[in-house]
Amino acid sequence: MDPTQALPRREGGPHVTRVLPGVGKYASLIIAAVFVILPLSVVLFASFKSSNEYGSTGPLTPPVNWFNFENFATAFTSGDMVEGFVNTTVVLIISLTGTIIIGTMAAYAIDRFQFRGRKLIMGLFLVATLIPSVTSQVATFQIISGIGLFNTKAALVLLFLGTDIIAIYIFLQFMAGIPISLDEAAMIDGANRWTIYWRVILPLLKPAIATVVIIKGIAIYNEFYLPFLYLPSEGMISTSLFNFKGPFGAQWEVIAAGTILVIVPTFVAFLFLQRWIYKGLVAGAVK
Repeated sequence: MDPTQALPRREGGPHVTRVLPGVGKYASLIIAAVFVILPLSVVLFASFKSSNEYGSTGPLTPPVNWFNFENFATAFTSGDMVEGFVNTTVVLIISLTGTIIIGTMAAYAIDRFQFRGRKLIMGLFLVATLIPSVTSQVATFQIISGIGLFNTKAALVLLFLGTDIIAIYIFLQFMAGIPISLDEAAMIDGANRWTIYWRVILPLLKPAIATVVIIKGIAIYNEFYLPFLYLPSEGMISTSLFNFKGPFGAQWEVIAAGTILVIVPTFVAFLFLQRWIYKGLVAGAVK
């Protein structure tokens, strides 16, 4: 008898090997989605409930009336969220504009010019990313107070502009993919360095600019520590929500409504700009 016939055959071996990774992938995605959606569902349900309904129902029980916007009105008016949205918008626009200008100029100078101390500057940038910002807050606070910017929006703008090392690295990655021959061709046509930067380099950095705007914009929008410390007299969107712990400390349904109001702009921005996030990060990583 042939000895190979005595061995039992294993049915579907290669098929099982192909199926198991797919099952694990989708199972992990489902678990991650549950961990994300479950807390958001609890907050969403609570924001539409009245005080009595919130106290008498479970956290995962849907509200009886989905058109109860009283909590949102209370959060928006009594919580001074209008002031928070306005101040956040002002700081956001100025900070992002300065980030793009300073970051692209710095990346252009570092990538295109050969000068003494260039590697030292890159090393200092890397060291700065390794130092936790909290450890330098005492010195930073003394500097901001010394120049008279404490309790002003200018302090936040200055601090946000001073933490753009990651943005410079993103611009440098994209800059490395732009051929130097474009600069040389523009110089032959009589363009100076400023013209090359403004009309040649900057338009080609649009994917990087979109990536930085999204990442930096969300970071500024969600920032709590800096506004709470350096702008105590005026509300930002994060500190306005934090103020609910006082007058609305026991009204969790109002706090939930304020949380939804804060989440909605970020969620809408992500839906419209998600392709820029993925495309920009992948392109920057490849370059």
